Amino acid sequence: MKISYNWLKEFIHTDKTPWEISQILTGTGLEVESLEKVQAIPGGLEGLVIGYVKDCTQHPNADRLRVTHVDVGTGEALQIVCGAPNVAAGQKVVVAVVGTTVYPTAGEPFKINKSKIRGEVSEGMICADDEIGLGTSHEGIMVLPDNAQVGTLAKDYFSLNDDHLYEIGLTPNRADAASHLGTARDVAAFLKLPVTQPNVDTFAIDNTDRIIPVEVESKACVRYSSLTISGITVKESPQWLKDRLAVIGVRAINNVVDATNYVLHELGQPLHAFDADKITGGKVVVKTCPEGTRFVTLDGIERKLHADDLMICNTGEPMCIAGVFGGISSGVSDTTTNIFLESAYFNPVTVRKTAKRFGLKTDASFRFERGTDPDMTVFALKRAALLIKEIAGGEITSDISDIYPAQVEPFKVDFSYKNAVRLIGQDIPAAEIKAIIEALDIKVEQESAEGLLLSVPPYRVDVTREVDVIEEVLRIYGYNNIHIPTQIRASLNTSSRPEKETVQRSISELLTANGFNEMLANSLTASEFATDPDNAVKILNPLSSDLDIMRQSLLYSGLEAIAYNQNRRSADLKFYEFGKIYNVKEDKYVESRQLSIFVTGAQQAEQWGQKQSKVSFFNLKGIVDELVERLKLKDLTTEDASGDDFTYGLQYNNRGGKTVVQFGAVSAGALKKADVNNEVFYAVFNFDLIMSSVQKNNIKFQDIPKFPSVRRDLSMLVDKNVSFNDLKNIAQKTERKLLKNVNVFDVYQGDKLPAGKKSYALSFILQDEEKTLTDKAIDAIMQKLIYNFGKEAGAEIRK
Repeated sequence: MKISYNWLKEFIHTDKTPWEISQILTGTGLEVESLEKVQAIPGGLEGLVIGYVKDCTQHPNADRLRVTHVDVGTGEALQIVCGAPNVAAGQKVVVAVVGTTVYPTAGEPFKINKSKIRGEVSEGMICADDEIGLGTSHEGIMVLPDNAQVGTLAKDYFSLNDDHLYEIGLTPNRADAASHLGTARDVAAFLKLPVTQPNVDTFAIDNTDRIIPVEVESKACVRYSSLTISGITVKESPQWLKDRLAVIGVRAINNVVDATNYVLHELGQPLHAFDADKITGGKVVVKTCPEGTRFVTLDGIERKLHADDLMICNTGEPMCIAGVFGGISSGVSDTTTNIFLESAYFNPVTVRKTAKRFGLKTDASFRFERGTDPDMTVFALKRAALLIKEIAGGEITSDISDIYPAQVEPFKVDFSYKNAVRLIGQDIPAAEIKAIIEALDIKVEQESAEGLLLSVPPYRVDVTREVDVIEEVLRIYGYNNIHIPTQIRASLNTSSRPEKETVQRSISELLTANGFNEMLANSLTASEFATDPDNAVKILNPLSSDLDIMRQSLLYSGLEAIAYNQNRRSADLKFYEFGKIYNVKEDKYVESRQLSIFVTGAQQAEQWGQKQSKVSFFNLKGIVDELVERLKLKDLTTEDASGDDFTYGLQYNNRGGKTVVQFGAVSAGALKKADVNNEVFYAVFNFDLIMSSVQKNNIKFQDIPKFPSVRRDLSMLVDKNVSFNDLKNIAQKTERKLLKNVNVFDVYQGDKLPAGKKSYALSFILQDEEKTLTDKAIDAIMQKLIYNFGKEAGAEIRK
C-alpha cells in the first residue's frame, strides 16, 4: 500500500520528518518497507536560478544567436549565448548555471557545461518551459514577471511541492489502515494529536429533479448509499488531483473517476459512478443473477456469472459486479452529463469469493473483501459529491438514499487493567491505557477501578476480544518501551533424549561449517509441483494459482530458490532447509518433517591459483555420509534411489527397510519444471525417522585400539551393472567383526577389457582390537571375500 507524506499531513498537523513518521508507522505495526522522495517534476529544478538579462547583443558570427549578460545574484554577470527569438534586455528569466543537469519534458536529461558557441563563451543556458520540464512550449525562453527576485532558486519560485512515498506492507488484519485516514489514525494516536477529517459541512441538495430509486434484494449488500449529480462536464482532472494520484501510482482517467479514486485512497471507502442516462428503467436493483448470465466488464472481457455473485443491476441487465469491477456499458464516458454515485458496504466474504472466481484484484475489492467501515458510506458520498461538483460542475439532484436495514453494531469488549499489565509484562498507568484506547477511536461506555466496558467501531474488524484491545494498547504504547529484564529464570531440562532442536542445531552447525546457507520456503506451492496430485492438500481459498496446495516435497522449494539466485547471476549455491511436507492419506491430513540439501555450480570460488571445477554427486555424498556419521545412524544398507526426482542416485535404508535419505542428481524434468538450467544435486532426509533413531542412541566411548590395522587390496573384473555398493555389502556380510572399512581407489573401463566388463580396485582395512592379526587369519578372510565376490557378483580376481 502506498501512502503520501503530504497527503498524510492533511489529517495530522505535525512537524515530524518523513523518516520520523516512517519509524512511528513501523513501530505501531504498519511496517514501512520503503521510503522514497518523489519530486514534483524530474530533477526538482535543482541548479536553476532566477536571473536578470542586463544586455542582449547580436552574435558576431551567427544571425540567429544573441550574446547576453545575465545577473544571477552572484555579483558577476554570466555571459550566455541564447538562440531564443524572444530574448531581450530587461527580462527576468530562468537560468541553468554551469554544472546543472536539466530534465526536459521530452528527451533525455543533459548537463550544462561551459562552452564556446560560434566563438563566443557561454556560461549557462536561459531556459524555455519544455527544457526544464515545466511545460511543452518551445517557442521561446520563459519570461517571468518583473517582481521575480534575482538569485531566487527556481524550485522556491515555482513552489515545487516535493513529496515522500511510503510503501507499507499492510497485513490482512489491518483493513482499517488501507487509506490515508486509517494510517493517520495510528500516527495521531502515537503522537497524541487529533485527526482532521475533510470538511463536508457545505454539502447541500440543489434540487430533486433526478431521483433514481434503489432496491436491495440480497443480504450480501449490508448498506447502500447513493445520490445523483446532473449537468457535469467530464474532462481531464486538474493538475493537483492528477499529481496527488500519480504520487501513489494511480493513473488519471477523467475528473469523475479520479474523484472517486481520490476518496477511495483518502478515506478507504470505494465508490462507483454510473452514467445515469444508461440506467435502463431509471431504477437500480442490488441482487444476484441466474447462473451463467453473461456480463462484459470494463476490460472488455465477457464473463459468466455465478449464482452467488452480487450485482448492481438496472431493470433489464446487470451493470456492475458489486465491490469488484464495473461494466463496460454503464461507466462514465466523455459524453456523460449525469451520474449516479454509489457508496456501499458489501459482505466481505461475498466480495472475496467473487473476486477470486474471476481472478480480479482491484483497489475496491482489496478493501471490500477485508472489511470497510459501514459507518463511512454517507460521509464518503458527501465528500465525493462535493469534489465532483468542484472539478466537474453540475448540481446534486437527489436526496441521499441510504438503505441500511440491519445496522452493523460495534463490538462490545470487557477490558481489565490487570490482564493488560499481565500480558504486556509492564505496569502501565490506567490513565495512560485509557488515553490510548480513546485515541484509537474506541469508546469507553463504562469505567471502574478494575477496567472498562468498550465499544469498538465496526471498521476495526480485527479488534473483537480483550486480548485484541491489549495488543492495540501495546503497539501504540510502543514495543520498544517495554523493559527487558536482565535476569531470566528457567528450569533445566534433564531429559536424556535429545530434543528436535538439539539435533537440528547439530546438523545446522555441520552444514554451515561446510559453506551451506539455510533457507526457509513457503509451505504453500503451485499444484504443478505436486508429486502425488490425488493426495495433495488443496487450499480452499488460495491466495493465487501459484499457491494453491501444500507442498508434498522440499525439492521444488529449493529449485525455485536456485532459479531465483541463478537468474541474478549467483550460480554457485549450497542450501539446506528443515521443513514439512503435507499429504492426504486415508482421508486424514499427514505432515512429515524433512531435511533437504542442495548443491549446484562450482565447488569453490574462482581464484587464480586453482582451476575451478563443478560440484559432483560425490560432493553431496560426502556431506550425506558426514551427517550419517554425526547422527550415529547405524546398520544402513545402500541401494539405488527410487522415484522420479533423480536421474541417478542412492538411498540409505535402516534395518527395518525404511528410507533414511535419498540423494543424487535432480531429474531433467524437475529442473525444467522449476526453470533451472544447471545440474543440481539434492538430498532429502526423513527427519522424523532420524529423530526416532537418534533417540535410541547413547554416546559411547572406547579406548583407541592397541593393535595395528592391516590393509589388503584386490583388483577384480565385474559386469558393468555391478556397483561398488554391491561389493561393499558382500564384504560386510562376509566379515562383520574384523572388517573396518572398504574403499574403491580405482575404476577402469576400456577397450582392453572384455565387452560389458569393468575393473574395480578395492582396499580392505582389517583390525582385531584384542590381538595382532596373523597372516593366516588375514589370508583366510581374503579368501572368503574372493569366494563370495565370485559367487554373488561374478567377480574375477585380476593378478
